[in-house]
Formats: sequence, structure tokens, C-alpha cells
Amino acid sequence: MALEQKFHEYFNGLDRAGNKDRCYLCCRSPADVKRFFGFAEDGTPLNAAQFGIEDVAPDTMDVMSYRGVRPVCAVCQLNFDGIFLLEEHATVRELQREMEHARERLWPELNAEA
Repeated sequence: MALEQKFHEYFNGLDRAGNKDRCYLCCRSPADVKRFFGFAEDGTPLNAAQFGIEDVAPDTMDVMSYRGVRPVCAVCQLNFDGIFLLEEHATVRELQREMEHARERLWPELNAEA
């Protein structure tokens, strides 16, 4: 993909997200995602000697996708893939229903009597 196309994709994604360069689901920044995977912002491994990864480098630094309705990070994509591989998507739908329609049961008020 041409560099100009990547810039357009990035800025269009930011426009859709209200200029927030964070994952829509977990709110991680691209730097947070890289740190999660064990890399500095420039792609060098963190704690390389400790974990023996001095020769490991990511092929691409794309840890955020700006192509969808909102930006999504690689961590959330992996979690989503795992949920579906484990066939737990029905549980996610039920949790979504509970969060939308039974919030008071999930998150009781602080002043509520026991």
C-alpha cells in the first residue's frame, strides 16, 4: 500500500473516532499495544536479554487498524479471534445483553442497602 494511502486511511480512521488515536474497545494507544507485545515504539524488543529475544523484530509496526468503523488494536483482535475459536461468542452476546439491559444487577449502586 502506498504511503499516501496509509496516511489517508489513518486520518480517516481518526476522523471517525473523534481524533482519538486509541483502540475503540480497550482505549490502548499504539504505544501501549507495542508495549503489551514487548516492544518499544520503534520496534526494538524490551527486556531482550531477559527473555532472549534480541533477534526478534516485528515484520510490520501496524498494531492498530484504522480501516473499520472505529480503530481497533491487535490485542483486541486477538481476543476476539480467541473468543470465536473457543466458540464463546454466544457468551459475549449474552454479556452484551446484560450490560445493556441489566446494568443495575451487574453494577449495584454504592448507597444500596445489602
